[in-house]
Amino acid sequence: MMAVAAAQKNREMFAIKKSYSIENGYPSRRRSLVDDARFESLVVKQTKQTVLEEARNKANDASLEECIQQAKGEHVPAEQNDYGLTEDEIVLANAASESPEAEAAIQSAALVVRLKEGISSLGRILKAIETFHGTVQHVESRQSRIEGVDHDVLIKLDMTRGNLLQLIRSLRQSGSFSSMNLLAENNISVKAPWFPKHASELDNCNHLMTKYEPDLDMNHPGFADKVYRQRRKEIAEIAFAFKYGDPIPHINYTDVEVKTWRSVFRTVQDLAPKHACAEYRAAFQKLQDEQIFVDHRLPQLQEMSDFLRKNTGFSLRPAAGLLTARDFLASLAFRIFQSTQYVRHVNSPYHTPEPDTIHELLGHMPLLADPSFAQFSQEIGLASLGASDEEIEKLSTVYWFTVEFGLCKEHGQVKAYGAGLLSAYGELLHAISDKCEHRAFEPAATAVQPYQDQEYQPIYYVAESFEDAKDKFRRWVSTMSRPFEVRFNPHTERVEILDSVDKLETLVHQMNTEILHLTNAIQKLRRPF
Repeated sequence: MMAVAAAQKNREMFAIKKSYSIENGYPSRRRSLVDDARFESLVVKQTKQTVLEEARNKANDASLEECIQQAKGEHVPAEQNDYGLTEDEIVLANAASESPEAEAAIQSAALVVRLKEGISSLGRILKAIETFHGTVQHVESRQSRIEGVDHDVLIKLDMTRGNLLQLIRSLRQSGSFSSMNLLAENNISVKAPWFPKHASELDNCNHLMTKYEPDLDMNHPGFADKVYRQRRKEIAEIAFAFKYGDPIPHINYTDVEVKTWRSVFRTVQDLAPKHACAEYRAAFQKLQDEQIFVDHRLPQLQEMSDFLRKNTGFSLRPAAGLLTARDFLASLAFRIFQSTQYVRHVNSPYHTPEPDTIHELLGHMPLLADPSFAQFSQEIGLASLGASDEEIEKLSTVYWFTVEFGLCKEHGQVKAYGAGLLSAYGELLHAISDKCEHRAFEPAATAVQPYQDQEYQPIYYVAESFEDAKDKFRRWVSTMSRPFEVRFNPHTERVEILDSVDKLETLVHQMNTEILHLTNAIQKLRRPF
C-alpha cells in the first residue's frame, strides 16, 4: 500500500489537472488530442522542473548543517541527504521524507554502476549493500563501451528507502566508480511516467483539459445559458464522484436533451446504411434490436456498458469532460472507455467541439462492440502505458486519424469507421467526397501528420481492413522506446509488465494451453462424420 501511496503522490506532484483553458493562450475553438498531449507534456515538464529545482535548492541550503551533523557523528535524516541527487533520487527522497514509516518502507530498485577499476570493484558494492541491510535479487555485468570505464554492472535489490539513499551517497564518494544511476521501481521514476496497473487505478486518471467549456469560452453555444452551465456542472460532479466498482449513475435527461439526441440519431440512422462500414452497421442494428438505440430516450451508460461487456469485454466509466491524452489512452488498455454523460447544447445539435454523450454513443459505442475494432482500441491503450511524452503525441495522432476520423475499404468503396465522422454528418459527407485527399494507413507516416480541427480534415487515412490496420500498428509499436512489454490479464483486470523470466514462463505456459485447445479443435473439425 505504501508503494501505491507513493506512486499517487508522485502522480499528483507532476500531473496536469484542470489547466488547459483560454487563459493559457491557446485558441479556444480548437479541440485537438495532439495539442492536448503537447500542452500536457509542457506543463508536466515545467512543474517537474520547479519541483526538482526547489528540492536541489533545499539540499544546497541544508548542506552546511549536514556537514556539521556528520562531524558530530549525528544521523542525517533522508530528506536532508539529497544534495547532488538525480531526478529519480530526489523523488525517492521526497517519498522517504513523508514519515518514519515511509522512510523505512522497502524499495525495489536497480542500480547501474560503471566501474573504472575492473570487476573486482563489484565486491565493494555488494559489501556496501550488506552494510545497509539490502537484499540483492539480481546481478548482471558486461564490458563497457564507454571510454575509461571497464564494466557496467546492473544490480537489482530490495532496501529501505532511507538506507537506499545512504547507499547512493556512499557509492558516489568512491573513486572506483565512473557513475552510478538509480532506476527505481514502484513508480518512483519520473522519467518513466506512472501508469495504472489495475482497472481500479483509473480512479487516479481523471485529469481534465478544460480547453473548451461553457464556463470559459464565449464562443461555446452554452456560454450565455446559465441553466445549461449548471446542468453541466452537476453531471461533471457525478463523474468525479465515481469510483471503480460503482454502478454507473443514472442520468434523468430532460426533454430538451432528448430532442437533441433524437435529431442526431435520426440523421445517423439515415446515413449509416450507405456510408458506415459493415461492422458499424451490424452493431448499430443489434443496439436497435435490443431497444438501447431508440429515438425517444437517451441510452444510459450502464445499459450500454452491459451491452459492450457481453460482446467484446469493453465497459464504460463516466468522465467529467475531455481527459488528458495520457489518461484517456490508458483506460483503453483495460478495455474501459471513459465516456461523458452530458449532452451538447440544443442550439448546436449537429456539431460539438468537445466530446459529449451523443458523440460517444453514436460514434464510439457501435464499433467498440465489434471484436476486431475493440482489440485495436485496446492495443493503442496498451502501447500508451509508460510511453514517452513524444510517443503519446504520436499515439494521439494515430488515434485521431483512425478511431476518430478513420476510413476503410469495403468491396472497393470507402466507408467510415471513425466516431468523429459517424456522429457528424457534415464531415462524413466531406470525407467520402473528392474534396479531400485519401492516403493509405501507415502508422509511421500517420503519427507525424499535422492536422487541424477548426475545419474539415484535408487528409484522411484509409485502412485496407481492421486486421491490416492492427498488423501495421503492431509492427510500428515494436519500434517505440519503451524498454519493456506489457500484456493485459483479463482475469485480474491487471496490466502485467513482462520484465522477468518467471513472468515470461507463465505467459508461455498459458499460450501452450491455448495452442493445445486450438490443435484439438482443428483435429476434431477434420474428422469425418
